Amino acid sequence: MSATLNHSPTEPEVPVQRAAQEIWDKKYRLKAKDGSIVDETMRSTFERVAGALAALEKESDRELWRKRFLWALENGAIPAGRIISNAGAREHKPATSTINCTVSETIEDSMNGILQAAHQAGLTLKSGAGIGYEFSTLRPKGAPVRGAGATTSGPLPFMDIFDAMCKTISSAGGRRGAQMGTFDVSHPDILDFIRAKREDGRLRQFNLSVLITDEFMRAVEENKPWNLSFGGNVYRTIPARRLWDVIMNSTYDYAEPGFILIDKVNEMNNNWFCENIRATNPCGEQPLPPGGSCLLGSVNLTQFVTRPFTGQADFDWDRFEEVVRIFTRMLDNVVEINGLPLEIQRKEIERKRRHGMGFLGLGSAIAMLRMRYGSAESVAFTEQVSKRMAIAGWLTGVRLAAEKGAAPIFSETVAVTEDMLARRPDLRGDFAPGEPCDTKSLFLKSRYMSFLVQEMTGDERAEFLAGFHEHGCRFTHHTSIAPTGTISLSLANNASNGIEPSFSHRYYRNVVVDGKKSKERMEVCSYELLAYRALVNPTADPEAKDPGNRLPDYFVDAAAVTPREHVDIQAAAQRWVDSSISKTINVPTDIPFEEFKDIYLYAWKQGLKGCTTFRYNPAAFQGVLVRDADLANTTYRFHLEGGEVVEVKGNEEIEYDGEIHSAANLYDALKEGYYGRF
Repeated sequence: MSATLNHSPTEPEVPVQRAAQEIWDKKYRLKAKDGSIVDETMRSTFERVAGALAALEKESDRELWRKRFLWALENGAIPAGRIISNAGAREHKPATSTINCTVSETIEDSMNGILQAAHQAGLTLKSGAGIGYEFSTLRPKGAPVRGAGATTSGPLPFMDIFDAMCKTISSAGGRRGAQMGTFDVSHPDILDFIRAKREDGRLRQFNLSVLITDEFMRAVEENKPWNLSFGGNVYRTIPARRLWDVIMNSTYDYAEPGFILIDKVNEMNNNWFCENIRATNPCGEQPLPPGGSCLLGSVNLTQFVTRPFTGQADFDWDRFEEVVRIFTRMLDNVVEINGLPLEIQRKEIERKRRHGMGFLGLGSAIAMLRMRYGSAESVAFTEQVSKRMAIAGWLTGVRLAAEKGAAPIFSETVAVTEDMLARRPDLRGDFAPGEPCDTKSLFLKSRYMSFLVQEMTGDERAEFLAGFHEHGCRFTHHTSIAPTGTISLSLANNASNGIEPSFSHRYYRNVVVDGKKSKERMEVCSYELLAYRALVNPTADPEAKDPGNRLPDYFVDAAAVTPREHVDIQAAAQRWVDSSISKTINVPTDIPFEEFKDIYLYAWKQGLKGCTTFRYNPAAFQGVLVRDADLANTTYRFHLEGGEVVEVKGNEEIEYDGEIHSAANLYDALKEGYYGRF
């Protein structure tokens, strides 16, 4: 791998840190079955991916597009991990997928339905894709089982089956499986779902999210009772605010469950006329219909900042939009080599050709532009980036449809139903129940596309509508913002994840190391710190005592951003993102509970599709990213067999079982039951 990454062809290079090289080598560098290296350098990885995607173009154009794809990859376009790992790798990994995101078919409330879903999920995870499921389709505990003379144990024990299956399967390339479990806020077992992860080691292969409806949020605001029901039967009625407090207490202490505002998701869905979404991919940025699938990619915003950290710092909008246009074509080509294991998944992605382009490095780029993340100017910049990405991508979509053909869904006709008009009463004057209607018309009537077209310039609108009416579009969805954790660290030298500010500017990442019985701490620096050292002051440090080596005030990290500022940034992007956004609002450990609860109400009122928070709580779990100060201030107690109690600070190293471990990682491994499983 190259020892440096160019920030700009005319500026000094930013050294690539050890963590970036090691993650690339472990997760994305192609190696043969015997372990021999195929990708000699990171450029070799990019060349492999560019060649694989260009091979899907007309033979006469392949070399042209290979060069353009490689240029885009070297200028900030970063396909998601499954594409980087598996595109052009079929000779070495024939059973792998290039798709990150899937959602299970609806899990039927029967033993056959549950086991069939588990079987399909196993095949999906084995291919390397993540998967989400809704489990509130299963009857509550205590409900009768027809023909068995017994009662059911409820959805949670069946979730344990999926958890064990995911834990057992080694997914493609050694990647651990990723799952999302969603649950309706009105299900009788919602309290059990909320509290499930309080049991050490339970459902650790899942992210959990509650499907929150507008009706429930209004009931909370108005202090109304809330019915817990299933199959038309009300099992119990509780105050909505009591249930709200249970959800909030759990997220406060355990960072879960997440919060999916499902009515907003469906209201803003481009495919509102043929989809009812009830689950997302494991990180929440892709709400998908039953059997749905989607591919991902991100643009590294740091690569477009010119003259960073100076009074002349600027963003190269022309180059950014050109990368978006080329990257849109690249991601569209991935559909042809999706490698999904299930027929319904393949049909779904081929019919709608969904992809989710987002960005990473927003926080890093904001700092390089000398703005403070969360400030009014940073919110405006976030909106501008999201808007320009959306419009450039959708214009490319109609151009691709003219060249290659539209997504098949745009040639279909559907019958307008009463249910459709109940969800969109504003369209009753345009459509009548039973009336046949082409999907192109219904698509343009979606709330997102109506907004987007209206916000285009006159020329953009004219081009888009003329192209869409004649040819349709190459895809039904174009944007979503993923968390990009290891992609940001490895291929972007630890530019900030997705839409986030940098977690910290110098901290530790807990990584799985082959053969080690607990996770290993690895020091990492933010990309903006590395760039500042390379371009401004080589001895700058976030903890410098010498005033001359301190970082500027605009160098903020996740903990320094207020919860409302986090939400404002997310809301600015969400207006222009047609799918959703994976974002974590980091809050101080000592944030008052009442203030914490207000974050979620504010997120709902700001029109977000989801919300997740993280409050450092070492009594509950050890995060992937940790600050040394947090570890130094946390005492871990180990109870030995003879009754002795050993107390150590989280950042201290201790010897156990013949290995040296950080106290925090050893404690977490023993508590959660994964010690020795790596």
